[in-house]
Amino acid sequence: MEEEKYMRRCIQLALNGRCTAAPNPMVGAVVVCESRIIGEGYHVRCGQAHAEVNAIRSVARPELLCRSTLYVSLEPCSHYGKTPPCADLIIEKRIPRVVVGCQDPFARVAGRGIQKLRQAGRTVVVGVLEDECRELNRKFITFHTLKRPYVTLKWAESADGYIDLCRTGGHPVVLSSERTQMLVHKLRAEHAAILVGTRTALLDDPRLDVRRWAGPSPVRVVLDRDLALPPSARLLDGSHPTLVFTGRADAVQRPGVEYVTVDYGRDVLPQLLAGLHARGLQSLLVEGGARLLQSFIDSGLWDEAYVEQSPLVLGAGVGAPLMPRGSVCECLSAFGRAYRHYGCRRT
Repeated sequence: MEEEKYMRRCIQLALNGRCTAAPNPMVGAVVVCESRIIGEGYHVRCGQAHAEVNAIRSVARPELLCRSTLYVSLEPCSHYGKTPPCADLIIEKRIPRVVVGCQDPFARVAGRGIQKLRQAGRTVVVGVLEDECRELNRKFITFHTLKRPYVTLKWAESADGYIDLCRTGGHPVVLSSERTQMLVHKLRAEHAAILVGTRTALLDDPRLDVRRWAGPSPVRVVLDRDLALPPSARLLDGSHPTLVFTGRADAVQRPGVEYVTVDYGRDVLPQLLAGLHARGLQSLLVEGGARLLQSFIDSGLWDEAYVEQSPLVLGAGVGAPLMPRGSVCECLSAFGRAYRHYGCRRT
């Protein structure tokens, strides 16, 4: 189908902003005149021009715009933010027809861009490859509809189902290869925040930054109920922004570290996610231990999970988290390793 072909190109373009567009959504746009692409663009970075603007600017012969169709993976904005409304530019350039992948859930748009275009006499088609376009911005959509970050769980497990040895110190068992560690850092670069619990922070003293991939390091988040982390912990070194969710209100303030007091007498995870949402953090990667991962699974507060399967056999140790029945699972492979990818099924 002709329209689907051009919308797939929009999605392909949008993915170029995977690590840079947030907290804005990833968006791609294509200008087509007489079955030929004459312009295309994507949203590169928050605060810069939107995909529609870049696509229109790329057209070498602007006089063709009045005979063209603009394809865009997400509804054009209709409000003034850091940039002017894209709907106004489309109207100004006299583009007669617009094909939209999916509606924007953001409250300041939410159908208003489509309505504005139609009121200006433009033909607007909505819903071409809608599922694919929504999947593209699943983190953005989850943040604005469920009022919490999109939660991704990640762990590596041995061939016999363990994620670590039972230890009180020393180094963790390395279940990932050099190459699959790059994929871990790729995931980090694609998330706004990354979380571990107190035990993992104490045993592993992790950096939780991006070193093996190109992209920004996420905000580091740790659950530390009793402020057990020592001042020498890497998570408290101020090299990257860090949030510490604690049950105490007497924390010594440190540069680059924000202490957030929560009630550990109640379920902590909803409070944690609410705190991240309030700070505009749209996605969370959970790299904690088995207990923390299982708590997200049991509460249903997760959206997808990546499980790397190592050929190493441990024989005993800390058991891997157990996924609930009904989880949608697909088998993947990368760099000679098998993966299970889960999606949380919602009613």
